[in-house]
Amino acid sequence: MNIGEMLLVIPRSLLSLFVLLIITKIIGRKQVSELNLFDYVIGISIGNFAAETTMNFEGQYINGVVAVLTFGLAAYFVSIITMKSIFLRRLLIGTPVIIIQNGKILEAGLKKLKIDINDVLEQLRTGGYFDVDELEYVIMETNGKFSIMPKSDYKPVINKDMNLKLPKSTLCANVVIDSKIMKNNLKNINKDEKWLLHELKIKGYNKL
Repeated sequence: MNIGEMLLVIPRSLLSLFVLLIITKIIGRKQVSELNLFDYVIGISIGNFAAETTMNFEGQYINGVVAVLTFGLAAYFVSIITMKSIFLRRLLIGTPVIIIQNGKILEAGLKKLKIDINDVLEQLRTGGYFDVDELEYVIMETNGKFSIMPKSDYKPVINKDMNLKLPKSTLCANVVIDSKIMKNNLKNINKDEKWLLHELKIKGYNKL
């Protein structure tokens, strides 16, 4: 057991974490939400580089940091150019593929995506659809998720269908967080602290 190396892992781990946070900020929130194939490869590669750099004491640490930064910057520039070029976006990110149309499973779509019909049916059941005949379109998006459009007869009933007139929905604002009054939120809803404290007392809260 080498105590020196064990202690060295701590600052290297913290530095690697800091670098990863910076790269994530540069790339954007897409890396932690909806991943397409390119983002998935970049994310795995950066994670592997960071782990290897932290634990590998034979190579120079700075080389691993440079590798992480290189992949991160590459992902950033790809996100820029794919916003401006449809061709590059289709080449690097991919395009949505229709796999069900008018209740019919399209084998060409399955072959293009290299997925099995059982995988498709499983995803549909997970989404609450057990009968393919009820579906107008099913599209696999570039992030691997299904967009499902049921046929008109099987769409859920909405308020418009029933001619219901409902009040307009609005956003809720948190006016107290961690026992502190959010003054800006109060201002946005045209209320003051006096009103807030009064409302809280009505609900049985005498202290924030």
